[in-house]
Amino acid sequence: MASRGGFSNRLGFIAAAAGSAVGLGNIWKFPYEVGENGGAAFLVIYLACAFLICLPIMLAETAIGRNTRLNPFGAFNKIGNRKWGLVGLLGVLSGIMILSFYNVVAGWAFGYFIQIGFGGLLSKGVNYGEYFGSFVSDITDNLLFSIGFMVLTALIVAGGVQKGIERWTKILMPLLIAMILGLISYGLTLDGAMDGLSFYLVPDFSEINANTFYTALAQAFFSLSLGMGALITYGSYVGKDDSIVGAAALITIADISIAFLAGLMIFPLVFSQPSIEANAGPGLVFVALPGIFETMGSVGPFVGASFFLLLCFAALTSTVSLLEVPVAFVTDQFKTNRKKTVYLVATFIFFVGLPTMLSQGASDFFTNFTYYGGESKDFFTLIENLFSDLALPLGGFFIAIFAGWSWKNKGFQKELYFGNAALEGTFLEKMILFMVRFVSPFVVGAIFIISVLQIFFNVSLF
Repeated sequence: MASRGGFSNRLGFIAAAAGSAVGLGNIWKFPYEVGENGGAAFLVIYLACAFLICLPIMLAETAIGRNTRLNPFGAFNKIGNRKWGLVGLLGVLSGIMILSFYNVVAGWAFGYFIQIGFGGLLSKGVNYGEYFGSFVSDITDNLLFSIGFMVLTALIVAGGVQKGIERWTKILMPLLIAMILGLISYGLTLDGAMDGLSFYLVPDFSEINANTFYTALAQAFFSLSLGMGALITYGSYVGKDDSIVGAAALITIADISIAFLAGLMIFPLVFSQPSIEANAGPGLVFVALPGIFETMGSVGPFVGASFFLLLCFAALTSTVSLLEVPVAFVTDQFKTNRKKTVYLVATFIFFVGLPTMLSQGASDFFTNFTYYGGESKDFFTLIENLFSDLALPLGGFFIAIFAGWSWKNKGFQKELYFGNAALEGTFLEKMILFMVRFVSPFVVGAIFIISVLQIFFNVSLF
């Protein structure tokens, strides 16, 4: 069997894992979640979830991967048992299902980049709400854009860990940051920008309810790529000389920083147009922003195309990590050829995503797929609720329980010491163990129950 490969150094792991974390969750999903949940009040809860709940779980995931040098399923089977292997299998399945809809949304971003940059969309005088509805229900265009994005993802993953994932992440991440900073600079010059900053940075805690907590936790898990097998898989490529404690902290800081910058980029743009609501939901990026770009005159197409190209870059750094999870699972468990596996798995996941693509108006069956929580739900919403909102925190809950209580011979602690021997016996070590054993599982478990009641039964506990 050929070597699994690995990252060239600690920086390679940090760049790749940060790239996995930084994606559509930061630039597409985070701003509209902030807009729907009270602005800065949501931001405060999100930051608390990321640092106090998710960072310890990130350490646990990375430690499990590095210790075993295996995919999530193989890792839990090796140091746990077959029952724990189901937790790893949940991570692999979650990664597959999230990539299936992630690729569809990435295809939308790619399509908008083409339409604004080369199709003259901003000069057509269209109603952008109606245009978005017709765009997502046009199965022909969506097939082309989604196929293109999945092919690009597969080509990068087929290049392997160093020459594919690590190399391209190191290129895309600086470009992503530069484009965000450029759009922030422009947005802050617009009328209404200060109102946008006030909405984003001044908390109103009267807006907080049960929905705020489960949304913030789910967003933190989604944004940091927890519970979907990506960090166990990437951890399996990390050397024993590298400190995963410092790396995890840097990854979390990088991810949160990009999400924070995305808010600084979007809300001044949104508040520059009084007719646009900050709580416009998932369509905030695809409906609200094109209207704003149109008002910019001759620079509008350039700014608009730059924004959606940025969104494509962000999506790509995440899709490569999501595809790597099932690829590692198949190659580890069945000893298959890596490149052939990449293309077969990518093709399979593309077809799994077709119902999501059809659920935006192209098919009545998938558009009105089910009913729960007091209203009809499309297939996309069902998959997002099951896997992004529930499966990721559930996986994180069991990962924390395993690392804190079931991993024999202090396996978790020993992994923390590699590359960081001075950690042993320190207050920081004790705090990490306390968070993994008690705080993370308790809070995640409680919010998981709140989430199920809220999502499926429309019951709010407060």
